[in-house]
Amino acid sequence: MPTDDPSPLLLPEGRFDGREAFGAIVRHALSTAAREGWKEIVFSDPDFADWPLGERASIEALQAWSASGRRFVLLAQRFDVIERGHARFVPWRRMWDHIIECRATGKAAGAEVPSAIWTPTWFAHRIDPERCRGVCGADPRARRELRESIDESWRVGRPAFPASTLGL
Repeated sequence: MPTDDPSPLLLPEGRFDGREAFGAIVRHALSTAAREGWKEIVFSDPDFADWPLGERASIEALQAWSASGRRFVLLAQRFDVIERGHARFVPWRRMWDHIIECRATGKAAGAEVPSAIWTPTWFAHRIDPERCRGVCGADPRARRELRESIDESWRVGRPAFPASTLGL
């Protein structure tokens, strides 16, 4: 018997290749987070230059996901690309400062920031960020290893990308 409510699309599993494929994965993850109410999302990348964070659809999904009790973690080597290149994301970040933690590693020795999305149940890891090639899935071991790599970079990082800057 047909229904009006389509079944939710499953998150991608397996290898991906190319900027379009990666962008689609980010968009799909954000819409799934909003639909399923994920409690935590971790975005990690050297600079987020080619992530679709400034797109209207991404901000709408983040807005729908945002709620009390949620946690959004951003880890980068630097955040200047987000500030310059993702105009819609910056005001959203300001508004939801209370659920967002940002750290930057800078050029810290041995702090190669992985390019990844991590959640407690799913991940996407760009193993070759230059060519946008990677893997995504729900494998617990791969998810745990990715989180350990992100946590190592997090430890050497410092608070960054403040919601506002105070000055005289």
